[in-house]
Amino acid sequence: MLEPKTQKIRIANETYEVLDALNNITLADSFVKNKTGTGHGEAKLYVGNVGDRYHEFFDNLDREFFFLKEDFDKYLLDAKEEYMNPQQDYVKKEKMPEIYSELQDRVSEYAKRIMSFSVYRKDVNPPRVYLQSDSDYYDLMRSVGIPNISYLSIMKVKSSAGKVYYYCRIFIDYKSDIVKYESPLAQAEEKKIIESNMSEKKKQSLVEARQGQGEYRRKLIDDCQYCPFTLVNDERLLIASHIKPWARSTDEEKIDYKNGFALTPTYDRLFDQGYITFTDDKTVTVSPWISPMNQHRLNIYDGMSLPKLQIDDKRSKYLEYHRTNVYKG
Repeated sequence: MLEPKTQKIRIANETYEVLDALNNITLADSFVKNKTGTGHGEAKLYVGNVGDRYHEFFDNLDREFFFLKEDFDKYLLDAKEEYMNPQQDYVKKEKMPEIYSELQDRVSEYAKRIMSFSVYRKDVNPPRVYLQSDSDYYDLMRSVGIPNISYLSIMKVKSSAGKVYYYCRIFIDYKSDIVKYESPLAQAEEKKIIESNMSEKKKQSLVEARQGQGEYRRKLIDDCQYCPFTLVNDERLLIASHIKPWARSTDEEKIDYKNGFALTPTYDRLFDQGYITFTDDKTVTVSPWISPMNQHRLNIYDGMSLPKLQIDDKRSKYLEYHRTNVYKG
């Protein structure tokens, strides 16, 4: 078996080698401060069960962990929809917009771009593994986190000097598998469409396009007749997704089949969640938040050529948005 390809990442003007990545550590209701339950909360973070994976990744907890200040800014921007129009039944639901403003102020007051901290393993009986920290930056993660739809990813990286670090970043996923959840922005967009005075046919086209159905899907499948990764051409196995997210698009962009690709489910999810994107010359850019080993298992890599990928001038403009606003770089 071929070894996974080495991947580099630029962090705060320094280049690091990506060694591994541990994704989707759920920020549970018991951990975050924006609670939906009645518990008092706990500072320890569940990261998994004892096993080879844990010991290989966290082989030395004395190493430096760090957040980036700009990642907190980006997270708060992505989470704004839920803070301003909360969908979950938070204990302090009516205060969520006020809490959001306070969190923005708190992040802005931090002077350091690299927010370093240390962690230790919490003494809990195996097999469950919990980590904890006394750092204010760690407390900030608990403060901004939203239960069920926010998660922590940790990237294990090595500097040019050979020192290993743990780069931590929180994300929000409005398509969480944990709870049935609809993005507040998408809901508001659909409501605006339904209550508008446009024709019923136009309303139907716009709403169907949200789910990759209707006329939008038919035109897209006609234009992109197979997945460029797998070359599967069975329509039942192809997902018609948007390049620029439906909720962020204008009415014209919502139903423009050039604002989409037809992909098989695994690659659709990778693209939709920002773990891959494409350049205008039909090559793949892979997020370093997918570990080198999993990239190898998925048979994807940076610079991978996709000659069958349908890109023209219109799709190129939509891809520019995806690379800037969706891709997890």
